[in-house]
Amino acid sequence: MANARDVEMKLPSLDDLFSSQEERDDAKLKRIFEIPLDEIDPFPDHPFKVRDDEDMVQLVESIKTNGVLTPAVLRQKEDGRYELVSGHRRKRACELAGLTTLRSEIKDLTRDEAVVYMVESNFQRTTILPSEKAFAYKMRNEAIKRQGERTDLTSSPLGIKLSGKQSLDVISQESGDSRNQIHRYIRLTNLVPELLELVDEGRIKMRPAVELSYLDEDSQRDVVEQIDINDCTPSHDQTIRMRKMFDSGKLTAEAVEAIMSEEKPNQRERIVLRGDRVRSLIPKNVQLKDTEDYVCKALEHYAKYLRHRSERDSR
Repeated sequence: MANARDVEMKLPSLDDLFSSQEERDDAKLKRIFEIPLDEIDPFPDHPFKVRDDEDMVQLVESIKTNGVLTPAVLRQKEDGRYELVSGHRRKRACELAGLTTLRSEIKDLTRDEAVVYMVESNFQRTTILPSEKAFAYKMRNEAIKRQGERTDLTSSPLGIKLSGKQSLDVISQESGDSRNQIHRYIRLTNLVPELLELVDEGRIKMRPAVELSYLDEDSQRDVVEQIDINDCTPSHDQTIRMRKMFDSGKLTAEAVEAIMSEEKPNQRERIVLRGDRVRSLIPKNVQLKDTEDYVCKALEHYAKYLRHRSERDSR
């Protein structure tokens, strides 16, 4: 016979004793409220941009017609105000639609849990800029590291075991990006805003951008200046050389200028001709593949004509 003290007894809580089953079921449901917009603060250092673009116009019209179909996610702060975890575009659309409240779900989240929720909810968007991914990955990485430093936690807020795993491995498992690619994105957060904007625009590719991220701010500003002067961006090879010179203490403004002023094959002067105008001057029996040869011969003929006319006029 088991000893009485060996039998584990689970006593009901006071809430269970003095509440009905219906009330207990209601407590498990999502807490959805209409929260005044002026009581909602944005997520600190929110990495994802909210743009008043065509998609925003469509969202505003949808909210005017149907309301906010998917509630935003908020967490309540110690001062009683609310912090927006997910739904920055919906909040902006409500403002543009002339609404005063935002349909929201209130979640009990820690700071690091809120970071996880914010990053993952925004990663479901169809278009994400490199800069947005960069700062989102950085915030997620720092949250995991903080969690790993706590001895009372054995797993992440989403149930991913941290034991024996590096933070970038956890993010890779969540996002689908490789560990190295995530590290490259995080490196982008070391770029000055002007260079990061060029990355977002696609004018600077990932690998050259990563090399530039190892330069200090002054050297990066020198690169920005040369980009403006030469109207060109550095190649991967050029950024590797600049980084090596920086590491050895030899990267001066003059060195950046010398490297950036080099002519690259893809940045030589190009002549663009309007296809419709050129084609109208070419006989129809000249095939498209022979167009370049025809134009060059015509230019040669015209150049000879100009030389002959010049020689005649000089007599």
